[in-house]
Amino acid sequence: MLDHDAPLPDSTPVLIVGAGPVGATLALELARHGTRSTVVERSTTVSAHPKMDFINGRSMELLRRLGVTDEIRRRGVAPDEPFDFHWIADPARPPVSVWKYPSVADLHRRFADISDGSAPLEPYQRLQGSLLEDVLRRRLREHPLVDLREGWALLDLTDDGDEVSASLSDEVNGAMGSLRASYLVGCDGGGSTVRRATGITTRLSGPSTRHCDVYFRSEDPALSRNGKFFLTVTAGGATLVNRDGGRTWTGTFVLGDVEDEPDEPLAVVKERLGIDFAVDEVLNVAYWNGRLAVADSYRAGRVFLAGDSAHQFYPTGGHGANTGLGDAVDLGWKLAATLGGWAGPRLLGSYEAERRPVALFNREMCANLLAVWMRFPQLAAAGASSPQLAAYLDKERFQIDNLGIHFGYHYTASPVIRYEGGAEPGWQWHSIVPGTVPGSRAPNLALEDGTPLFDRLGAGYTLVDLSGENRGKDLVAQAVRKGLPFALLTVDDEAVRAAWERALVLVRPDHHVAWRAEAAPAPRVWDDLLDQVTGG
Repeated sequence: MLDHDAPLPDSTPVLIVGAGPVGATLALELARHGTRSTVVERSTTVSAHPKMDFINGRSMELLRRLGVTDEIRRRGVAPDEPFDFHWIADPARPPVSVWKYPSVADLHRRFADISDGSAPLEPYQRLQGSLLEDVLRRRLREHPLVDLREGWALLDLTDDGDEVSASLSDEVNGAMGSLRASYLVGCDGGGSTVRRATGITTRLSGPSTRHCDVYFRSEDPALSRNGKFFLTVTAGGATLVNRDGGRTWTGTFVLGDVEDEPDEPLAVVKERLGIDFAVDEVLNVAYWNGRLAVADSYRAGRVFLAGDSAHQFYPTGGHGANTGLGDAVDLGWKLAATLGGWAGPRLLGSYEAERRPVALFNREMCANLLAVWMRFPQLAAAGASSPQLAAYLDKERFQIDNLGIHFGYHYTASPVIRYEGGAEPGWQWHSIVPGTVPGSRAPNLALEDGTPLFDRLGAGYTLVDLSGENRGKDLVAQAVRKGLPFALLTVDDEAVRAAWERALVLVRPDHHVAWRAEAAPAPRVWDDLLDQVTGG
């Protein structure tokens, strides 16, 4: 374990600014590949506010590789808790619409007998963002390859082309310091100091609004008079989220453009919910700006952006943190490969090529659901009847059953993917379309001994050989001779062969397919392909 109270080192391979879920995941991903990092974080404790509440199934798959999913589920909402949305037009009457989505336990049962690759390895998990931050930050403190510096802030940075020099401030002791890094990554949120220092601009899309969150404890049954739920949206302009399946809640309302912060924000929550209730304790009050924006670039020289520093979304749909977790994994293994000396220059260049289109797509999906959120109180205020509101909302309920958004993004345009051309990967809103078109997420299935196939993949590249003839042995040996981290996984399973579509499938550290074929290519062709997929 590192001594985090020791003097600041002179240099580090990677300096990560921000130890929220994205920055912490990036550090753990680097460590998974044997790469050291220094993480500076202004706060000395995790956030007092719960922030995010939803880790989607794809993020859970990626976090499983880091060994943290068991603890996340232990500390998260119980698996049998409902994930229902209640839409309330009149507080004295039942919801005009209830959007139901299966609980984690329900999804486990639904996916148990699926053997065609269309089931995720992990279902979603509800967990307050502050608790996820605590889980991950504890891992950083314990990891020998991570130097976590809590209470330190970035003041400025200079990229001279060979390294990045960072000016830092010890916010606890009032000291100053500097650190040189081969690469620097800004995971420091929507107001990113790193982004401002690089001059990277962001493009705003859609509305920008101010919000107030009141985080509180209450056991008053009035809050659950319509049954248990995850989220309630009212025509009065308030949103109520149950945080733990029990007595912890967040009430949120929008502030007008010139509206002052209220003296009694809890009273505003009650007014806009349209009910009175007893509160045991107000835990925190927070103000935040909702906006839809994606950075025009994710990189400036040796400096990168990830998470909210690269894209800002409204919480509708749960896309913000989950998009950031995908950024962290994508960038993490590529930085490790570059610093490890086996990657070519195009590998780091592929980070933006792969992840920025995902953010742009998710921005629009967020806007999709945000429009319903904003339109519901507007329709009610305009005098729409309960049957009209119910019919409108019932038409839109498809939006929360969206496995395709979380699992179906692909990197066919990436320079380090050997895309075949022709047919693109299949995509459905409600489901995972299994397949191995290069650029897509490989399908996960249970092997004959019950082990998930994903758990058998190596930390580097894995050549999955389904040929039954050991066609991949010489290919992996050739890759290893080039100094590449390659593993061979031989699978003799008809269900896997059907879902994986080819005899040979090359899988990257992030489960995405880099290449596939029926026959082993000639040594020179394979050598050229290895250069491409590793960024040569």
